[in-house]
Amino acid sequence: MNRAELKRSGLLNRVPEVTADFWVIKLLAVTMGETAADYLAVNLGLGLTVTSLIMSALLIVALVAQFRQGKYVPWVYWTAVVLISIVGTLVTDNLVDNFHVPLEVTTAVFSVALIATFVIWYRSEKTLSIHSIFNARRETFYWLAILFTFALGTAAGDLVAEAFGLGFIATGLIFGAIIAAIAAAYYIFHLNAVLAFWLAYIFTRPLGASLGDFLSQPMEYGGLGIGTVITSLLFLACIVAIVVYMTFSTRNEIQTIVKSGT
Repeated sequence: MNRAELKRSGLLNRVPEVTADFWVIKLLAVTMGETAADYLAVNLGLGLTVTSLIMSALLIVALVAQFRQGKYVPWVYWTAVVLISIVGTLVTDNLVDNFHVPLEVTTAVFSVALIATFVIWYRSEKTLSIHSIFNARRETFYWLAILFTFALGTAAGDLVAEAFGLGFIATGLIFGAIIAAIAAAYYIFHLNAVLAFWLAYIFTRPLGASLGDFLSQPMEYGGLGIGTVITSLLFLACIVAIVVYMTFSTRNEIQTIVKSGT
């Protein structure tokens, strides 16, 4: 069944193809998630609890809109990703700062939660592929897994940068090297595509968080001191630009497919 037929049957994949611009915007989104959470909770003085409630409510609205589409709509999908990135960060921050749960524990707990999600997802659907998110149940598993990847990535990144005292640059380099190793394993040694995708998805979170902290945090804490406002707005502008590009390129592609019937 070609894409035009899938569109007519309502079976179009609800999430984007994994391309270079997918990874670029994903990294931008997780970086903004880190800085935006800090800005709302600290700079605006809302605190973690109020910020978490507000952003969770916005995320629910975004996910409802996403589920109602029944197909991949770039601006709706990436709005949900940005918001779930912020909420995932806030979940970990609340556990650590408000409930004093050690980063080692949060990292372990979210690792178990993510593995459990994958196990239940696979037993239910017999696949973890993101190329067949055709129904609400698969999409529910997909977004739950993404939430846990963001929470886990935040915990793991903070563990390495703060608890281990390696700082933003070293932490970013470490997770960047891990992602490079995953890419090499996939392209050279033919690592399973689904496994490679989810591993890369997890580790881009601490990489983006390290980048966001490095740009936004004061120089005395090892950052460049740009601030959370400018950093968040800069990355938001880049995200909007790429989403606009994705929107028009997707429309043109679908129109070409429908006209040609291929």
